[in-house]
Amino acid sequence: MDKIEYKHIAIEGVLKSNKSQLANILAQRIGGKVVADRTDNPYLKEFYDEKEGAAFLTQLVFLVNRYHQQYGLLQRSLFDERIICDYLFEKDKIYAYQTLTDEELVVYEKIYSVFSERITKPDLVIYLQLSLPVLMRRIVKYGNAVEKNISDKFLEDILEAFDYFFFNYKAAPLLVVRSDNLDFTQDEEIEDLIEKITQMKKSPLFYVPLGKASKKEG
Repeated sequence: MDKIEYKHIAIEGVLKSNKSQLANILAQRIGGKVVADRTDNPYLKEFYDEKEGAAFLTQLVFLVNRYHQQYGLLQRSLFDERIICDYLFEKDKIYAYQTLTDEELVVYEKIYSVFSERITKPDLVIYLQLSLPVLMRRIVKYGNAVEKNISDKFLEDILEAFDYFFFNYKAAPLLVVRSDNLDFTQDEEIEDLIEKITQMKKSPLFYVPLGKASKKEG
């Protein structure tokens, strides 16, 4: 789609916000290569089981994996092919500040600061914002065993952390999509979202879809 000037789009949101689904749909509609977050992590189960030290190891594995993936994007020309990434590298810090101790954060910050200077930055970020009730219903309905064991308090805290992060986000143009009722199976809703991307003249831009999924979610 010639009207869309952005060559590196990052889509972000908490778990079950359907960011990967949106990345694939946008790649089909506007063209581009999807770069998917690496979710495999040998320490993740131990983290959710609250094993001592597991949070730090989990965070380091995610950080290193994401860094290598993002650094690899520098080896290609972003002007030849659109990149649609289903995560934002900076989101790693959101989880780190929710899970690590002060001593662990000192080490983490040193590693993160080196990595963050060596990666390419998106020129558009889409944040799929969810409410807590919808997130909890989606986990009950679609979540795996590990996700269903996540405490309500952690879910509430991580949602607040994501909202706070993007409320203060200035690094790239930002489209905030209230996605509780966004139905990716409806062509008109996807087309409307794409139209909002083409019309972005200010940042942040807040978009609340009409939505046809509210009855399904309720």
